[in-house]
Amino acid sequence: MEQNYLNGLHFEYVSDLIKRDEFEGLVYQYLLKNQDKTGLSNWKCDDYNDYLSWLYPRLHNTIDSYQDTGASFDAFISSIVHRTSREYRVKLITNSVIEYAAWSVQIPDMYVYEETPAYLYERQENVLSQIFDYKGRKNPKQLLALILKCYNYVSDDFINRIADYTGIDGEKLKEMLDKLRTIRQKRDDKIYHMKERIYCQYYRCIVYEKRLSYVPENTSAYIKLKCRLEKARLRLESMRKRITSIRTDATNREVADVIGISKGAVDANLHRLKKKWKEN
Repeated sequence: MEQNYLNGLHFEYVSDLIKRDEFEGLVYQYLLKNQDKTGLSNWKCDDYNDYLSWLYPRLHNTIDSYQDTGASFDAFISSIVHRTSREYRVKLITNSVIEYAAWSVQIPDMYVYEETPAYLYERQENVLSQIFDYKGRKNPKQLLALILKCYNYVSDDFINRIADYTGIDGEKLKEMLDKLRTIRQKRDDKIYHMKERIYCQYYRCIVYEKRLSYVPENTSAYIKLKCRLEKARLRLESMRKRITSIRTDATNREVADVIGISKGAVDANLHRLKKKWKEN
């Protein structure tokens, strides 16, 4: 760098010959126009400009921290550029790794994966008729119990299609489902937040894996990062096991409370329904 220029600027600033804002602006302009003198001449021009835009808000505190203890202001700025440029490159690599992790995740490979069942009404209409009109004896309570049991997968369109089988008005059926969802709200929120944490943990593993590929092996940084990755994977597996043990459907007691019948009646209806399904 041209020592006379930067050192001269600092002398004018401490002598109150130029204002603070003007001084910071002139330092920035010098760095912008003299990339070849900053030790970052191998950077692309756009990358260098982005770096200076990131550095500029920090110049204020940087200038305040300078003390004339033997090193010139020019040398001080050189050391700041050298240190912050490395920090900026690490920041770019980290962001790139995170972006890679987000875009590289494929649904079939996800540790946590859900697939909402597809209801093929036309193909299943005959099956429904056979099950819920079993040997000439209709039992709409069985279907109603099943719908409430699987409330997570019931849409408004499905309700309109299935209401005739239950013998209950579609709006009344929706009210019962809304009541059940209200009862289950706290539990469902807990499950939802748990799934969100699992998704975040999965992405964290992907980020660690990608960052590990940039670090030379047999270094302290590599060993520390590998240890973090192993712990993250173990935690992910533990979270997966925990969520698979949590039931997401309504309990028979909750279904019974919504319908207004005993839990034993719901148990019996669902048991008979399961038996009929196997027979068909």
